Amino acid sequence: MDIFGIPLPALLGQLLLGLVNGSFYAMLSLGLAVIFGLLNVINFAHGALYMMGAFLAWMGMAYFNLNYWVMLVVAPLLVGVFGILIEKTMLRWLYKLDHLYGLLLTFGITLMVEGLFRSFYGVSGQPYSVPEALRGATNLGFMILPNYRAWVVVASLVICLATWAIIEKTKLGAYLRAGTENPRLVEAFGINVPRMVTLTYGFGVALAALAGVLAAPVIQISPLMGSHLIITVFAVVVIGGMGSILGAIVTGLTLGVLEGLTKVFYPELSSTVVFIIMAVVLIIRPSGLFGREA
Repeated sequence: MDIFGIPLPALLGQLLLGLVNGSFYAMLSLGLAVIFGLLNVINFAHGALYMMGAFLAWMGMAYFNLNYWVMLVVAPLLVGVFGILIEKTMLRWLYKLDHLYGLLLTFGITLMVEGLFRSFYGVSGQPYSVPEALRGATNLGFMILPNYRAWVVVASLVICLATWAIIEKTKLGAYLRAGTENPRLVEAFGINVPRMVTLTYGFGVALAALAGVLAAPVIQISPLMGSHLIITVFAVVVIGGMGSILGAIVTGLTLGVLEGLTKVFYPELSSTVVFIIMAVVLIIRPSGLFGREA
C-alpha cells in the first residue's frame, strides 16, 4: 500500500525514527522550559551540558569501567552539581536583570565548556556501545526497530510525564511556581526559596545530561553535539511557549515526527521545517501554542 507514492512500511518506519528524535527534543526542551518557567533564565548552556552528560558517560566507561546503567544515574547527578555551582556563583546575581544578561552568561559558559572538551578530545566523535541488555532489534512487520531506540522513546516519555506531574500536580510544584511569582510570601511560610531555586536549576540541567547519556549510544559523542542541536531545541521551546512544561513535551515529540515525515516527502526541507513552523506560530500566536499571553 502506498500513500502519495510512498510505501506504507517506509512511511511508518520514518515516523518511528522521527519519534526517537522527538524524544530528545522533548527532554532537552523540557529542561529549558523548567529553567525559564521557574527561574526566568534563558539557559543557552543547555546544549553544552547535554554534551557533558554524554561525555561523562563515555569517560565513566573508558576510564573507570562503569557501565551504561550506572552512568545513567551518575552523569546527571554530576552535571546537576555543576549546574548548582553555576547558579550559586553566577546566575543568582542576574535574576532581577534583563533576560539578555543570563543569555550572555550562559553563552559564555557554553564556549568555555565546549572549548575545554575540544582541547582534550578534539572534534572527532567518540563511540559508545549500546548496553548488552538493549542490543538487537524487534521485527514490527513494517520495519526492524532497534531495541535501544525503543528504550529511548519509552524512557523519555516516562521522564517527561513524571516531571510534568511533579511540577503541575504536586505541592512541591506549587511551591516552586509560587516561589518565582512571590518569593517573600513563600518565605513567610518557612520555605527556603533561594535553595529551592538552586535545586530547580540543578534539576533542569540534570535533565539535559540525562538526555545526553540516552543519546550517547545513538550518535557519535563530540564536543559540538550540543551546539548542533540547541538551536532546534530553542525553536521547539518557542513554538510550545516559553516556560510551558506541557508545551515543551508535546511540541518536541510532534516536531520530531513532522521532521521525520518531511524527510520522506520533501527531504530538502527537513532541516528547516522546524524554523518555518516557528515563524508561522510566532506570527499567529506570539506566546507559543501553550504559552500564556503577557
